Amino acid sequence: MEARGLYESPEESLKRAEVLGRLDQIVNSWVKKVTQNKGYNEQMVEGARAMIFTFGSYRLGVNGPGADIDTLCVGPRHVNREEDFFGELYRMLGEMREVEDLHPVPGANVPIMKFKFDGISIDLLYARLAVWVIPEELDLSVDSVLQGLDEKSVLSLNGCRVTEAILSIVPHVRNFQTTLRCVRYWAKLRGIYSNMAGFLGGINCAILVARVCQLYPNAVASFLVSRFFKVYSQWKWPNPVMLCPNQERSLSLPFWDPRRNVRDRRDLMPIITPAYPYSNTSYNVSLSTLCVIKEEIERGKEICEAVEADKAGLISLFDHFCFFSAYKNYLQIDITARNLEDFMNWKGWVESRLRLLTMKVDRDTWGQLQCHPHPDGFLDRSKQFRSCYFVGLRRKHGGCDKKGELFDIRSTIEEFKNCVGLYTSLKPGMCIGVSHKKRSDIPLFVFPGGIRPARCSTRGVGRVCGEVIEKSRNFSPLQAVEGVVGRKRTANESDTSYKFRKCDYVAMSRSDALAGDIKAEEGASVQPLEYSLTPLQEQVIKTCSSLFNNGGEEELTTPFSTVASASAVPQKQVIKFSFTSLVQANS
Repeated sequence: MEARGLYESPEESLKRAEVLGRLDQIVNSWVKKVTQNKGYNEQMVEGARAMIFTFGSYRLGVNGPGADIDTLCVGPRHVNREEDFFGELYRMLGEMREVEDLHPVPGANVPIMKFKFDGISIDLLYARLAVWVIPEELDLSVDSVLQGLDEKSVLSLNGCRVTEAILSIVPHVRNFQTTLRCVRYWAKLRGIYSNMAGFLGGINCAILVARVCQLYPNAVASFLVSRFFKVYSQWKWPNPVMLCPNQERSLSLPFWDPRRNVRDRRDLMPIITPAYPYSNTSYNVSLSTLCVIKEEIERGKEICEAVEADKAGLISLFDHFCFFSAYKNYLQIDITARNLEDFMNWKGWVESRLRLLTMKVDRDTWGQLQCHPHPDGFLDRSKQFRSCYFVGLRRKHGGCDKKGELFDIRSTIEEFKNCVGLYTSLKPGMCIGVSHKKRSDIPLFVFPGGIRPARCSTRGVGRVCGEVIEKSRNFSPLQAVEGVVGRKRTANESDTSYKFRKCDYVAMSRSDALAGDIKAEEGASVQPLEYSLTPLQEQVIKTCSSLFNNGGEEELTTPFSTVASASAVPQKQVIKFSFTSLVQANS
């Protein structure tokens, strides 16, 4: 991993520490200034302070070169978020020459301020505690710190509390860190590292790896990587992954509990945080993205088994997934704005809504048309303030084949655009369009250097195309596509496709078949979780037609205004769409 540049240099580590120290000075000056401006006495001004905490990959010790630092600013009760954090502190930062790309997002679920300080990317949250003076020795892991807080402050604190809980739970921190680095790197190269797109994010990977570390407390990192894929290839989703049992607390804050909350029962891949209030970190996962994740985990398991049998090298685990060669049909989502500020705000909003497109297609086609969203966006430099996103399309493998029935997702696309158009800060020029693209029509700007590579093989594990295309850091502020290996499609792939359902939830315990099998076979240590749920057997299942018979690759036509009836179906069965190339979002 060092050879692949996953570790930052000592110089960069030192610079990060210096930036955090400078940021600590800035927020303390800010709190004192706000306290003085609000008319408090000199003693109050002198004792006023804020504190900076880190969480996420930096605090876990797995950040790589150029990664941002997730930070939390904790302030006293008289310093609020709206006027002081997004007001006075924003102005202070904007006047500093070290600060670049300052971008506040006050309307986010967890309000955040993004910026670069002396070249280091910072994501800054704010939590206002219910105290007049922040104590010098503040412990965020105790539940009492949550008392009297507003919802946004609780959510902001959750990142630090979860990170500290994970570090305290894992048996061997160094082995955990090495394994997590490996899993994160694998997920990025295979195109499934994006919580926003409905895949795995940093906290998802951390909890999944921590659970494997619990099962094998004395294992080294190489063994843990292999068992990561073995455990989760056998995991019976939607059984939740939990590092500790969910316990009711005196604060009575809402937390993830499918026994009480109907919404929690719909989660497809629950990965639960170990800190109160417990939450599902993978609520964005859809039927389609779960299918992709399971395929990649199965591929990883097969490679690890081949490595153990001396039939393959572990390096093949980290082959790039060639997204733009894996599918024959794609959706292209284009967004534009009139100026940079509007574009950044619009882009952030649309990215937070993109997962809804996948979920709506899953819903309206009953899982028969599966979506694979690309985890990154692409800047179209031929036009100012334009960004594009792509979704790979394929029919469900193993679906029924009933001639004459066609998918019509025009209303699905319109519903998605209307949902995006509900943006409260929508301005003239903020537009979104959705169009169908065949593989050969994918625009060249998504490829590094603007050159379309030879099509990568999508058969077999570990097969690499002629030339590995490395990610170009200079391609765009978003990410250049990484291209090499296609996804293996196994004979029993239909088992990885899912119907909408309300599923049973059974937490992992000594009596679980999976844990029992692992323990009996390999002597794993399984910690019991005192957690059981009432099973729900209701399933909402609807059979949809299979529309293709062309060797496993779908054919999507250009837009049609109407859907052909059964008697008017052409010889080659098709999915029909109706899109506009670029229209203004409905407000």
